Amino acid sequence: MNTRATIKEQFTTHPVLPYMQGTPHAPKCGFSAYSVKVLNACGVNNIYAVDVLAEPEIRQGIKEYSNWPTIPQLCINGEFVGGSDIVTEMYQNGELQKLLQK
Repeated sequence: MNTRATIKEQFTTHPVLPYMQGTPHAPKCGFSAYSVKVLNACGVNNIYAVDVLAEPEIRQGIKEYSNWPTIPQLCINGEFVGGSDIVTEMYQNGELQKLLQK
């Protein structure tokens, strides 16, 4: 399976999917850690995440797939939501919580 097909399968298989540096239990950067913290605050537990440090082809591929240059990136229900800054803004104004309830 090529990288684009792998990413598409990940998008459609997992309702909440952060592409991050590290894992939810051991994030490797502050932005990834904060994204996990926000998801937990919204009641999302047992997060399936893709560690882009362990999968360099996915690290580059997700940037091309989403047309977003930074990591972490969050996908919800098969749709790209955004990076840490957008997730933070959505959380602060309540949009993220609404999106996660769908």
